[in-house]
Amino acid sequence: MLPKLLAPAGNLDKLIMAVQYGADEVYFAGKSLGMRAGGRNFSRKDLEQGVDYCHKHGRRAHVTVNIVPHNDDLKGIEEYLKYLWKIGTDALIVADPGVIEIVKQTIPDMRIHLSTQANTTNYHAANFWYKQGVNRIVLARELTFEEIETIVKNTPKDLEFETFVHGAMCISYSGRCLLSSFMTGRFSNKGDCAQCCRWKYYLVEEKRPGEYYPIEENDEGTFIMNSKDMCMIEHLQKFKDLGIKALKIEGRNKSEYYTALTVRAYRNALDELELPENQRNTAYWKEELEKTSHRDFSYGFYFGNPYRGGQTYTSSSYIRPYDVVGIIRSYDAESKIATVEQRNKFSEGDVLECFGPRGRHFELIAKDLRDEENNKIDSAPHPQQIVKLHMTEHAEPYFILRKKVEE
Repeated sequence: MLPKLLAPAGNLDKLIMAVQYGADEVYFAGKSLGMRAGGRNFSRKDLEQGVDYCHKHGRRAHVTVNIVPHNDDLKGIEEYLKYLWKIGTDALIVADPGVIEIVKQTIPDMRIHLSTQANTTNYHAANFWYKQGVNRIVLARELTFEEIETIVKNTPKDLEFETFVHGAMCISYSGRCLLSSFMTGRFSNKGDCAQCCRWKYYLVEEKRPGEYYPIEENDEGTFIMNSKDMCMIEHLQKFKDLGIKALKIEGRNKSEYYTALTVRAYRNALDELELPENQRNTAYWKEELEKTSHRDFSYGFYFGNPYRGGQTYTSSSYIRPYDVVGIIRSYDAESKIATVEQRNKFSEGDVLECFGPRGRHFELIAKDLRDEENNKIDSAPHPQQIVKLHMTEHAEPYFILRKKVEE
């Protein structure tokens, strides 16, 4: 059986993209108790709409309540949990044992998924959490395939495991870090990390104030605490062979484009595991992932200690080779006119790429651009303006148009 594909959603639009592009499960947060305070997250109305949208499309909705809470953070949690149960949430992602106890007392039939914030790295811990009523464990990112195999072999068959396969890596144990708290007053363990680990650092000697010595890595400074992004699309067969229940993509704060493209790549690559190896398009899907905004890719800890092999990064900057310029809202097959909602400026004559949930992308030239009233225009410069353009290839709603960033 193929592992489920679990996608992030920082808002309702991203959730829709995740579902449209093939996620089996989607995880997201309300306005409190989730580990991404910087994201817009979901109002109560959005939570209801998100859960409903997932269910109408046969997908599962997981809500995060995985901060490391202090006493004041738990005020009103019972009412919130009852609300999440009432709207049909399929599972809660939880990190704190106190919250797990409250969930069991308040909504005892709710499925509990243990967050990676709990840093489960051995089978004794996994067995402990199973006895506490946890149904699925999101394993720590800091594990090798060999360690995961040992954990799976020494735990109950009905305990599910979920692992990260794509996205940002943390220099600490999956968020268990106080650097942001000390330096900015923003608590990473409450979802508000300032990512101080990605700043430039220099060495100052006590008796030489004002003299800054770079900890050399390059001429821009040092990035000794930066980590590369994880990308495991070439090794999905290994997760399947280990019996991993779900593969998780990181990135609730990323764009709709990121959500669509990463889900598309992993959905297609997963499905292709059922084909003979010579019929798979893994290299193409890896190339597609490189068209998102990302840092250099790595395999994380899965093949051993990554820091011996250059896991730390030489910059805090993202690689951003493409901009999404529009999302197709409708397509008239007879007139071959696509109606597009603009995201970034594009102009008559631009070379664009278009892709949907399945299959490879195709190229087109932006031509015969018209505004919503059908007036001829030379470019689409205004965010979210409606643009019509001629497109000979078939397209459907939620297909995405992108443009290569000029160097």
